[in-house]
Amino acid sequence: MTLSAWFRRVGRPLAPTAMLVTLVGCDKTRVESHATAGAMPRAVTEVAPPRALYVPDASLGLPVASLPAITPAFVPKPITVGSRGCPPEMVSVRGRYCVDRFEATLVDAVTGNPLSPYYSPNPSVTRREFRFWTDGRADLPTAEGRAMDVPAPPEWELAATALEPMAIVSPGAIPNGYMSGVLAERACKNAGKRLCTGEEWVVACRGEQNRKFPYGDAYEDGRCNVCRATHPARVLHGNASLGHLDPRLNEVVEDEHGPLLRECGTTPSCKSDWDGDAIYDMVGNLDEWIDDPDGTFLGGFYSRATHEGCDSRIEVHSYDYFDYSLGVRCCKSL
Repeated sequence: MTLSAWFRRVGRPLAPTAMLVTLVGCDKTRVESHATAGAMPRAVTEVAPPRALYVPDASLGLPVASLPAITPAFVPKPITVGSRGCPPEMVSVRGRYCVDRFEATLVDAVTGNPLSPYYSPNPSVTRREFRFWTDGRADLPTAEGRAMDVPAPPEWELAATALEPMAIVSPGAIPNGYMSGVLAERACKNAGKRLCTGEEWVVACRGEQNRKFPYGDAYEDGRCNVCRATHPARVLHGNASLGHLDPRLNEVVEDEHGPLLRECGTTPSCKSDWDGDAIYDMVGNLDEWIDDPDGTFLGGFYSRATHEGCDSRIEVHSYDYFDYSLGVRCCKSL
């Protein structure tokens, strides 16, 4: 396959008017004219990014599927630390509500099997993307993109006709990306929790000392896993705007500081303190969905060029959008 044929394959029909702002590292901003793309039909209503990333100037306005509640058959084993009336894996914020100590990893609520963190928790999307990137890897424009293997999801996940994603807290695990707001909400609900409101999330991030960053009032490079100079899509695809469903983005790309996506809780300097306890990685690692059906995620992911800390906010995608940079943590009322 020629390079031009590859880009025809990974592209989508374009319509005029949208502005793409690609942030490269923390010191460069590139603004390009791009266009919005049409949605593809899905078993669960979700909007993947086009193969070339766009930032629409309004929500796509697609309907969000009605998701029935279920009673999970699997109850995860909690970690052994508690916090003032909250479940052991959560931290109490002002004695009013609980927040997950770490970003969520996902299991199937019916079987308890862990879901691959490198794919959407929608099995039809997982099958499609695994085949797409496995078949097309040899035609990518960079040597790194051609050389690096595509992670295989578990066989049972590839064979599944439906999944019930459930958010659990697992220190030292890779948090799940590729998550839409629709499935983030469902994953929290299946865990007996809910998405955080925007206010709850920001208050929890700022800690009991009410600081702009978990560690203080001024940005300090390296304290949280954000603003990394390396962008995984640029490494694998030669362009930070391409290939945002590639399952390798969070798995194989590293820089001089190690893996771009880090295991839960392994950046100890990025903790929001609450009464002797702490919440980790609310800034950086993955962007996190909040309870906003119009589509909002907070905090910044590892390569987002932001110095806004707990105030970092993206509001240009619909609730059913998903890509490699999007995860979740859950809240619970007291």
